[in-house]
Amino acid sequence: MALGDIALCARAMVMIGASPVSSFDEDSAEAEIARLLYPTIRDGMLASYPWRFAARGSWLARLATANDGRDPGDGSALFALPRDFIRLLSLENEGGKITRFELRDRAVLCAGETAHLSYVARLAEGSFPPWFDLALIARLAAEFCLPLTESSARAEYLFKRSEEQFREARLADAQQSTPHAIDDFSLISARE
Repeated sequence: MALGDIALCARAMVMIGASPVSSFDEDSAEAEIARLLYPTIRDGMLASYPWRFAARGSWLARLATANDGRDPGDGSALFALPRDFIRLLSLENEGGKITRFELRDRAVLCAGETAHLSYVARLAEGSFPPWFDLALIARLAAEFCLPLTESSARAEYLFKRSEEQFREARLADAQQSTPHAIDDFSLISARE
Protein backbone atom coordinates (compact mmCIF):
# COMPACT_ATOMS: atom_id res chain seq x y z
CA MET A 1 0.00 0.00 0.00
CA ALA A 2 1.50 3.32 -1.08
CA LEU A 3 1.72 5.87 1.71
CA GLY A 4 1.46 9.64 1.27
CA ASP A 5 3.17 12.35 3.30
CA ILE A 6 0.35 12.60 5.86
CA ALA A 7 0.17 8.82 6.33
CA LEU A 8 3.93 8.63 6.89
CA CYS A 9 3.77 11.40 9.49
CA ALA A 10 0.69 9.88 11.17
CA ARG A 11 2.46 6.52 11.58
CA ALA A 12 5.47 8.28 13.08
CA MET A 13 3.18 10.11 15.53
CA VAL A 14 1.62 6.81 16.61
CA MET A 15 5.12 5.39 17.26
CA ILE A 16 5.82 8.13 19.81
CA GLY A 17 2.37 8.03 21.40
CA ALA A 18 1.19 11.32 19.91
CA SER A 19 -2.09 11.93 18.14
CA PRO A 20 -1.83 11.10 14.43
CA VAL A 21 -2.31 13.98 12.03
CA SER A 22 -4.87 13.93 9.21
CA SER A 23 -3.69 17.19 7.63
CA PHE A 24 -0.71 19.53 7.83
CA ASP A 25 -3.23 22.37 8.23
CA GLU A 26 -4.72 21.10 11.50
CA ASP A 27 -4.52 23.40 14.50
CA SER A 28 -2.32 21.12 16.63
CA ALA A 29 1.28 20.86 17.75
CA GLU A 30 1.59 17.54 15.92
CA ALA A 31 0.53 19.07 12.59
CA GLU A 32 2.84 22.06 13.04
CA ILE A 33 5.86 19.85 13.83
CA ALA A 34 5.06 17.55 10.89
CA ARG A 35 4.59 20.49 8.50
CA LEU A 36 7.86 22.11 9.56
CA LEU A 37 10.08 19.03 9.73
CA TYR A 38 8.72 16.52 7.21
CA PRO A 39 10.02 18.01 3.89
CA THR A 40 13.56 18.45 5.22
CA ILE A 41 13.70 14.99 6.78
CA ARG A 42 12.32 13.35 3.60
CA ASP A 43 14.85 15.16 1.39
CA GLY A 44 17.65 14.40 3.84
CA MET A 45 16.82 10.69 3.78
CA LEU A 46 16.73 10.69 -0.02
CA ALA A 47 20.06 12.56 -0.21
CA SER A 48 21.79 10.35 2.35
CA TYR A 49 22.31 7.36 0.06
CA PRO A 50 22.35 6.71 -3.72
CA TRP A 51 18.97 4.93 -3.66
CA ARG A 52 18.36 2.82 -6.77
CA PHE A 53 14.61 3.44 -6.60
CA ALA A 54 15.18 7.22 -6.73
CA ALA A 55 17.99 7.27 -9.30
CA ARG A 56 17.22 9.18 -12.48
CA GLY A 57 19.16 10.38 -15.50
CA SER A 58 18.71 13.44 -17.66
CA TRP A 59 20.44 15.44 -20.36
CA LEU A 60 20.73 18.93 -18.96
CA ALA A 61 19.59 22.14 -20.63
CA ARG A 62 22.41 24.61 -21.19
CA LEU A 63 21.86 28.08 -19.72
CA ALA A 64 22.79 31.17 -21.73
CA THR A 65 25.08 32.68 -19.09
CA ALA A 66 26.29 31.97 -15.61
CA ASN A 67 23.65 33.17 -13.17
CA ASP A 68 26.22 35.02 -11.05
CA GLY A 69 27.93 36.86 -13.91
CA ARG A 70 31.22 34.96 -13.55
CA ASP A 71 32.54 33.55 -16.80
CA PRO A 72 35.43 31.15 -16.21
CA GLY A 73 36.52 31.52 -19.84
CA ASP A 74 37.73 27.92 -20.03
CA GLY A 75 35.03 26.45 -22.26
CA SER A 76 32.81 25.72 -19.28
CA ALA A 77 29.06 26.01 -19.51
CA LEU A 78 26.30 26.30 -16.97
CA PHE A 79 23.55 23.66 -17.12
CA ALA A 80 20.20 23.77 -15.33
CA LEU A 81 19.52 21.04 -12.78
CA PRO A 82 16.17 19.22 -12.93
CA ARG A 83 13.44 20.46 -10.57
CA ASP A 84 13.43 17.12 -8.72
CA PHE A 85 17.22 17.09 -8.16
CA ILE A 86 18.37 16.12 -4.66
CA ARG A 87 21.87 14.61 -5.03
CA LEU A 88 24.39 14.33 -7.85
CA LEU A 89 25.57 10.78 -8.55
CA SER A 90 27.61 11.33 -11.72
CA LEU A 91 28.03 13.73 -14.59
CA GLU A 92 29.01 12.69 -18.12
CA ASN A 93 29.21 13.96 -21.68
CA GLU A 94 30.02 12.28 -24.99
CA GLY A 95 33.68 12.01 -23.91
CA GLY A 96 32.96 10.12 -20.69
CA LYS A 97 32.82 11.09 -17.03
CA ILE A 98 33.12 14.74 -16.10
CA THR A 99 35.37 14.91 -13.05
CA ARG A 100 35.59 18.69 -12.61
CA PHE A 101 32.35 20.51 -11.97
CA GLU A 102 30.81 22.99 -9.57
CA LEU A 103 27.26 22.97 -8.29
CA ARG A 104 25.74 26.43 -8.23
CA ASP A 105 22.28 27.65 -7.35
CA ARG A 106 20.06 25.08 -9.19
CA ALA A 107 22.75 24.62 -11.88
CA VAL A 108 26.06 22.87 -12.53
CA LEU A 109 29.13 24.41 -14.15
CA CYS A 110 31.32 22.06 -16.17
CA ALA A 111 33.38 21.90 -19.36
CA GLY A 112 31.62 20.78 -22.52
CA GLU A 113 28.72 21.47 -24.80
CA THR A 114 26.47 18.82 -23.25
CA ALA A 115 26.07 17.16 -19.87
CA HIS A 116 24.17 14.07 -18.74
CA LEU A 117 23.33 13.96 -15.04
CA SER A 118 22.71 10.82 -12.99
CA TYR A 119 21.06 11.90 -9.76
CA VAL A 120 18.80 11.08 -6.84
CA ALA A 121 15.38 12.61 -7.44
CA ARG A 122 12.69 13.90 -5.11
CA LEU A 123 9.85 11.45 -5.74
CA ALA A 124 6.20 11.36 -4.85
CA GLU A 125 5.79 9.51 -1.56
CA GLY A 126 3.52 6.92 -3.17
CA SER A 127 6.48 5.63 -5.20
CA PHE A 128 8.66 4.90 -2.16
CA PRO A 129 9.29 1.18 -1.64
CA PRO A 130 8.14 -0.34 1.67
CA TRP A 131 11.67 -0.57 3.11
CA PHE A 132 12.19 3.17 2.58
CA ASP A 133 8.78 3.93 4.12
CA LEU A 134 9.81 2.03 7.26
CA ALA A 135 13.15 3.84 7.50
CA LEU A 136 11.51 7.22 6.93
CA ILE A 137 8.78 6.56 9.50
CA ALA A 138 11.41 5.55 12.07
CA ARG A 139 13.43 8.70 11.36
CA LEU A 140 10.34 10.90 11.54
CA ALA A 141 9.40 9.36 14.90
CA ALA A 142 12.91 10.07 16.21
CA GLU A 143 12.80 13.68 14.98
CA PHE A 144 9.23 14.33 16.17
CA CYS A 145 9.80 12.77 19.59
CA LEU A 146 11.71 15.49 21.40
CA PRO A 147 9.57 18.48 20.42
CA LEU A 148 6.33 16.59 21.11
CA THR A 149 7.19 14.46 24.16
CA GLU A 150 10.25 16.21 25.61
CA SER A 151 11.68 12.75 26.35
CA SER A 152 15.34 12.71 25.40
CA ALA A 153 15.72 9.05 26.45
CA ARG A 154 12.89 7.99 24.13
CA ALA A 155 14.27 10.19 21.33
CA GLU A 156 17.73 8.60 21.72
CA TYR A 157 16.19 5.11 21.54
CA LEU A 158 14.21 6.07 18.43
CA PHE A 159 17.33 7.48 16.72
CA LYS A 160 19.14 4.17 17.29
CA ARG A 161 16.13 2.30 15.95
CA SER A 162 15.96 4.61 12.90
CA GLU A 163 19.65 3.92 12.16
CA GLU A 164 18.88 0.17 12.15
CA GLN A 165 15.94 0.72 9.80
CA PHE A 166 18.16 2.87 7.56
CA ARG A 167 20.79 0.08 7.32
CA GLU A 168 18.08 -2.44 6.47
CA ALA A 169 16.65 -0.12 3.80
CA ARG A 170 20.10 0.38 2.22
CA LEU A 171 20.61 -3.39 2.13
CA ALA A 172 17.18 -3.97 0.55
CA ASP A 173 17.82 -1.23 -2.03
CA ALA A 174 21.27 -2.64 -2.88
CA GLN A 175 19.71 -6.04 -3.57
CA GLN A 176 17.47 -4.61 -6.30
CA SER A 177 20.11 -5.05 -9.02
CA THR A 178 23.03 -7.27 -9.93
CA PRO A 179 26.30 -6.19 -8.27
CA HIS A 180 28.92 -4.71 -10.57
CA ALA A 181 31.75 -7.14 -11.31
CA ILE A 182 35.36 -5.99 -11.24
CA ASP A 183 36.51 -7.05 -14.69
CA ASP A 184 39.76 -5.22 -15.19
CA PHE A 185 41.75 -4.68 -12.01
CA SER A 186 45.54 -4.64 -12.12
CA LEU A 187 46.04 -6.40 -8.77
CA ILE A 188 43.97 -9.40 -9.88
CA SER A 189 46.02 -9.88 -13.05
CA ALA A 190 49.28 -9.38 -11.11
CA ARG A 191 48.38 -12.29 -8.81
CA GLU A 192 48.04 -14.76 -11.66
